[in-house]
Amino acid sequence: MKQSLKRMGILTIFIYLGMGLFLYLNQRNLLYFPTDDEQTAYESFDFLNDDASVHVIVLNKGYQNAILYFGGNAESMAGSSDYIAGQFPKFTVYLMDYRGYGKSTGEPSEKALYSDALKLYDIIKPKHERISVGGRSLGTGIATYVAAQREVSKLALITPYDSIVSVAEGLYPLYPVGFLVEDKYDSVSRVKEIKAKTLIVIAENDKVIPRENTDVLIEAFDAKQLEVIVIKNRGHIDISSDERYYKIMQDFIGEG
Repeated sequence: MKQSLKRMGILTIFIYLGMGLFLYLNQRNLLYFPTDDEQTAYESFDFLNDDASVHVIVLNKGYQNAILYFGGNAESMAGSSDYIAGQFPKFTVYLMDYRGYGKSTGEPSEKALYSDALKLYDIIKPKHERISVGGRSLGTGIATYVAAQREVSKLALITPYDSIVSVAEGLYPLYPVGFLVEDKYDSVSRVKEIKAKTLIVIAENDKVIPRENTDVLIEAFDAKQLEVIVIKNRGHIDISSDERYYKIMQDFIGEG
């Protein structure tokens, strides 16, 4: 009996360690879901940053005010182009393919995507009077970083989280996630540096980002700075298919 219990204990330890090693080695594969290269009729340009070529799609070129949008972890910028262009006809909109996504080269990582996002902002800044920034899901971590580092007119966060570490802790409570996760996307830590008027849009039935993670981010903002809207009967994926979604975004972005 004792030998059986000992063997079970050893097996449990090996399973625990093996699963932990798997999660550690595959963490970026679990976080990033690169999209294929799709054709689009819109103008685009590429810029070099470190060892990567970053592809940017430009919608509604030539307007004074711009929107810089960072998508979700499996969102195709080319695939979203038509709808976004139609919803924001008075804004020039920039859609950045993350490294390894679409036409961009390289491998995605938190550090690399932050660097690419700031460089893109600096490239487009001289062309526009005001720049608003939007992010969805994974992209909210990049959007908050840009808003904390650069002058932003409005900041819109769709299905955001406090940090990737916090979300992962909920998924894998038996592991020391804070030590294992390399790409932390710690939005809540930089809220105090964000000066822009901010909108947070929540999907009532979101099964990907737990509501408690979004609520922690909400609590970190000054209430006077923040507007929070919940879209009922929608989940993490289908929130953008609701007609209320773009109306909310249009009303918030306004003329700036």
